[in-house]
Amino acid sequence: MGASTAYHLTALGVADVVLLERDALAGGSTGRSAGGIRAQFADELNIRIALRSMAEFETFDQRFGVDIAFDPCGYLFLLDNERDVARFRAALELQAAHNVPSSELTPSQAAEIVPQIETGDLLAATYCPLDGRATPEAVVAAYAEAARARGARIFQGEAVERIHVRNGRVEAVETPSRRIATETVVCTAGVWTRGLAALVRLDVPVRGESRWIFFTPEAGGLPDRVPLTIDFTTSFYFHREGPGLAFGGREQTAEELAGPATRRLPVLADLPIQTSWWGYYEMSPDHNAIVGESADPGRFLYATGFSGHGFQQSPAVGEHLAELVAGREPTLDLSPFSLERFTSGAVREEQFVI
Repeated sequence: MGASTAYHLTALGVADVVLLERDALAGGSTGRSAGGIRAQFADELNIRIALRSMAEFETFDQRFGVDIAFDPCGYLFLLDNERDVARFRAALELQAAHNVPSSELTPSQAAEIVPQIETGDLLAATYCPLDGRATPEAVVAAYAEAARARGARIFQGEAVERIHVRNGRVEAVETPSRRIATETVVCTAGVWTRGLAALVRLDVPVRGESRWIFFTPEAGGLPDRVPLTIDFTTSFYFHREGPGLAFGGREQTAEELAGPATRRLPVLADLPIQTSWWGYYEMSPDHNAIVGESADPGRFLYATGFSGHGFQQSPAVGEHLAELVAGREPTLDLSPFSLERFTSGAVREEQFVI
């Protein structure tokens, strides 16, 4: 999110942009994400963000000259109870109103797409061919390089220790090695946002939730190209990754995940795990992003709480933050996602969180 914001700021002609990264670019949870990109959401604003972001991902290679391995392989949601079927049907109508070509499938139609899945208990599925995947590290690197080419300065391995405020406005940011005078701070620190916001006495309700991804060296006979497939009740998901598969869920160990994983995709029982890693979802109370600008102190902007959707929403949200900084009319009105919704009774839940 920080690299996207830096790029979009420089694209708007904003001078003297500085990006501070506590570790290495894409060295945290961004680089460890599955790289999923989808328009199948239950919240209308998330659909609009998705479509805006997809438009950038689809032309990324041409615009930046970088191969991000964007693959519109689709998302396939597998549904095994009437409550979820009803929710997804309502969402399909909302998506159709925004020209998203998602559709409901029968279990047998889902099995035609991924023959290895167990469908005996399924009631329905949904599929959207716009959805897909890309490589997060490549996207971050391209944004950062393009921002740097326009004059942005990027400092890696520099954690923010203090944010100085005077007369109700941001004045400077301090790291272990430098003090940077600034009138504006944009905080896109993921799970660390709560601690940074506390430096300016702002309470941002975001917490970390660890998620693991496991990788197999072979694919167990699955087609070379399959959708990112989600067993919605359990959150078990899988997709092709090189010659093998990548899969994960809410469980913290392969042993805990084995039950739901092998019930839905039995061939996994015969595949060894080659490697694994974990990263954080930064969760908000309603599973929607927290995006906006603080009233006190002024010119402290924030974007966090994406609840697993940060990478895929980074083009549109980075653009939005840049527009706020530059005083431009926002392309998308993201004010419903501001921090104030938690005190004004305007909380809105995104139901489709994996």
